[in-house]
This record gives sequence, C-alpha cells and structure tokens, in this order.
Amino acid sequence: MKKLLLPLLLAAVTAGSASAWGFFGHRTITQLAIYELPSPMQAFYYRHMAELVRQSTAPDERRNDDPSEGPKHYIDMDHYSEDDPFGKMPREYDKAVEKYTADTLKKYGTVPWVIMNMKDDLVTAFRDKDTTAILKYSAELSHYISDSFVPLHTTENYDGQLTDQKGIHSLWESTLPEKYIQDYNLYDEQAPKFLKNPLTLVWETITRSYGFLGETFDRATKIEKTMKPEVRYTFTHRYGKTQRRYSDAFAAAYEKEVGGMVDFRLKGAPNAVASFWLTAWQEAGKPDLNTLMTPAKQGKEEKEKLNTELASWKKNTLVQDQLLLAQQKVKKADSPDEIKAAKDGAPAPADATVEPAPAAVPAPAAPAPTVEPEPAKVKAKVKEDGKTTKQKEKKKDKPKKEEAPAGW
Repeated sequence: MKKLLLPLLLAAVTAGSASAWGFFGHRTITQLAIYELPSPMQAFYYRHMAELVRQSTAPDERRNDDPSEGPKHYIDMDHYSEDDPFGKMPREYDKAVEKYTADTLKKYGTVPWVIMNMKDDLVTAFRDKDTTAILKYSAELSHYISDSFVPLHTTENYDGQLTDQKGIHSLWESTLPEKYIQDYNLYDEQAPKFLKNPLTLVWETITRSYGFLGETFDRATKIEKTMKPEVRYTFTHRYGKTQRRYSDAFAAAYEKEVGGMVDFRLKGAPNAVASFWLTAWQEAGKPDLNTLMTPAKQGKEEKEKLNTELASWKKNTLVQDQLLLAQQKVKKADSPDEIKAAKDGAPAPADATVEPAPAAVPAPAAPAPTVEPEPAKVKAKVKEDGKTTKQKEKKKDKPKKEEAPAGW
C-alpha cells in the first residue's frame, strides 16, 4: 500500500493513489475477523477490538518514516512473466532470492513473505503472553493479508498508470467500499481453520487477486468508451498542480461493473485473517488468553454488546446499525486491560489521542458524515473539465512505484 499522509478526503482526490483498502477497508476487515474467531480467542480479541482496529492501519502510517515499508504491501507478479508468473516464481523466499536476488524481490514486492514473518512474530508473542505484541502483530498481520486480496497489489500497472487509467487503484479499493459498503454482504458463514501450510493460502490468495486484473481494467475501459471525459473526471488544483480523479458518476458506473468483485474480496479477507490468528495461537500451544484480561472473563454488559454485534453481522446490518468502527472515530479503549508484557508485566500505556477516522459511510437515516478538515491555509477548488490529455506510457518504460495516497 502506499503511504498515508493526508486525511481520507484529500486522498480521494490525489493522483497516483495506490494504497490497499485504505483506513476504512482495513479497519472493517479487522473487525469482521474478530467476529469469526472461536470462543477461546474471541473474548480477548473483542476486549481489545478498538485497539486492534486502530493499529490495523499502522503499516500505512509509518511509510513516511520507513523507506523499506512500501514493498511489503504488494508483489508485482507480471514483472517476472506476463504469461506464467506463478509458474516461474518460487514460493519459498530463499529459493526466490536464489533465482531473482533479494534486491529484485524488494523492488517488486515481498508481501507473501512479510505475511509469513508477521505470523511467526505473532506465534512468539502468544508464547510470551505479551499482550502488547499480540495486538501489534495481530493488527499488522491483518493489514498485509488484506493487501494480498487486492488485485492491483499484484501488478506493475498498480494504478493504471500504464494504460491511462491513473487513479483506478483508489477507486477500486477505497472509493467503492466507502460509498457502497451498505450494499455489500459482510457476513461469511465459513469458520476460520488451522492452516497446516499458511504459505499455500497466501499464494492462493495472490493468484486469485491476479486473476481479477483483466476485469479490473477492462470494465473501466468499457465505461470510458461511452462516458465523455467531462463526465468521467474531475480536476483538483492544489499546490500549483492539477490533479485528476474519477468522478462520482464514473464511480457509480464502475460499481455496477465490479462492485461484486470488490465485495467478494472484502468478504474473503476477514476469514483469512482469522485463520492466520488461529494458526499462530495453536502453534504457540493455545495459551489461555483469559489470563491476559482484567477482569479475566467478559461481564454481562460486554457479552450482550458482543452478541448484539454478532447478530447484526449475521443479518448483514452492521452498517445500517452503525456498529462498524470504521464509520466512527477510532480510539483506544477507555479502560484498557493491564498489559502483561513478556518480561515485567508493565501496565498499559495511557490512552492515546483520538485517531482521525475516515469519513463516515452513508447509512439509512444516519446523519451526514463528518469530513476531516483540510490542513490550514490550503485553498483548493474543484471543477469539471472536458479537456484531457492522454499520456500513455510504454510498457518498457515502467515508472517506479510512487509513494501512494491514502486510500482497502
């Protein structure tokens, strides 16, 4: 995913978008994954749900300060072969390095192996009964797994920049889920399972994501052929530069074409996340997570709240019931449990400042969503413009990955 600098409102109009799912998508996937967990894990994860949801976007937030972070979110399979990339790419990292070199893998993405390393870190955290580490690695593992479900995280043409479709990344993974989440089916009957070979699931996920690339671009092209440029795009003038994004009209048409695909990938991600959490917990020996909770058991009110949310999830009314944390301001729990660290059982840190959340998702009879304010002294005006200049880039002159905008 690309790095997140500005609030979601600014990200929506930023050219060169390429972050996966954005804050809204990642937070939604993490919350849904908690609902899928078996009871020995669910109470602990639900107790810390607000913190897990908040931390699920940390990998994007640190991209500014960590130059090595970017390639962890994707893998450009078509760099290795456009005909049979999965037949040529070794599954194991050591064998891939031997064939292509570590520098090449770093340049074109390492998400499958980042997921495996993060899973191993979570196993260690469970064994140490380190609550802080469990939350950190659970949330970040959710992030990277979710990234692998996005088709545009498997190609060098990650933002349509090679086909004059720049901005399609943010449109697919951020704009559509945020605008049309109320139309998606978020309930998954499939229970998470222990993964005997987690790397197999990772590569199966990436293979399926890559398989959706053709339709991702072709459906957009279909709309472009019938929709005039002045309707298709809007332009934002900011900092002396003109930035183009797809219009709401185009987004509505694109949702009709690929909305089912976006819903399908969004729905599948939580089950994979929950399966990885379950696998790490079992590999660690199934530690009693209740001993890390204070109090050690759910109270009546907490149980009722969880049951209400589970019932809403199963009826697919989380959005309408305003129970999706991604629709709200995300902050740490008001009364966090004592954090039992691996060594000294240090107490939990004080509550942090409220984390800015993306704009609220529209829901029936809900108040108008709150929009994050733009930075001070920044003036911007948006106008429809019928004039567009097509600048198709040749495949052989593929540009480097841009630092991406905030966006699933």
